[in-house]
Amino acid sequence: MKIAVAGASGRMGRMLIEAVLAAPDMELAAALDRPGSPSLGTDAGAFMGQATGVTITDQAEQALKGADVLIDFTRPEATLAYLDICTRLGVKMVIGTTGFSDDGKARLQTASRHIAIVQAANMSPGVNIAIRLIELATQMLADTDIEVIEAHHKHKVDAPSGTALAIGEAIATQLGQPLKEIGVFAREGHTGPRQPGSIGFSTIRGGDIVGDHTVLFAGTGEQIEIRHRATSRAHYADGSLRACRFLAGQAHGLFDMRAVLGLPGSRTAG
Repeated sequence: MKIAVAGASGRMGRMLIEAVLAAPDMELAAALDRPGSPSLGTDAGAFMGQATGVTITDQAEQALKGADVLIDFTRPEATLAYLDICTRLGVKMVIGTTGFSDDGKARLQTASRHIAIVQAANMSPGVNIAIRLIELATQMLADTDIEVIEAHHKHKVDAPSGTALAIGEAIATQLGQPLKEIGVFAREGHTGPRQPGSIGFSTIRGGDIVGDHTVLFAGTGEQIEIRHRATSRAHYADGSLRACRFLAGQAHGLFDMRAVLGLPGSRTAG
């Protein structure tokens, strides 16, 4: 498979490039970065002392003509611009970008009628398995107080994280309520007692924390925690390549990592 990587000079972009170069069934077809990036014009493998013959470019339309799949972990505005190009060219997408507006989500749905897309708040196989465990726990512990605590590095610009929101959505679905009605995203001052059936969110930003998500089920006299802690971004890259391989068998549609992993409750739309 011929793979293109967006955000080629970023931490995740470099991890993806390294993973693609190491995969025997994949070839790095293009490396994209934002206009004005200092990396433009350099070899995509320069950071690891390897000459790949692929030059980092901001000319996405030209670069993507030779790609089968674009992997994108950038920001919503950049992802949506790439989405338009990929739709025109018939290039499939693996999207790990978070923070889409309702309009952005609708554009993904529309594009998925023409190309196959895997879009997930977290590409980690472990995180998606943890969410499944959280769903099962919620079914049995629905009468407890449920809190979602997440921590990420100081450079992350959205909060709560896309993964924390995905966890919240999974819990809310099991409780039979919309997250927007039962989610509590901030507490300050005199808040009054905790409302039964609500889902609390706490956000930590600092240092170089890759990603840490905990769901606390707090009952009377006991607490249960389900936690996933990432110590590197390697599992995100691994999940992304698994998603690329999954897309090889899909002509169009919008899928999540559950579909890739064959877990119950997967989203398959388009």
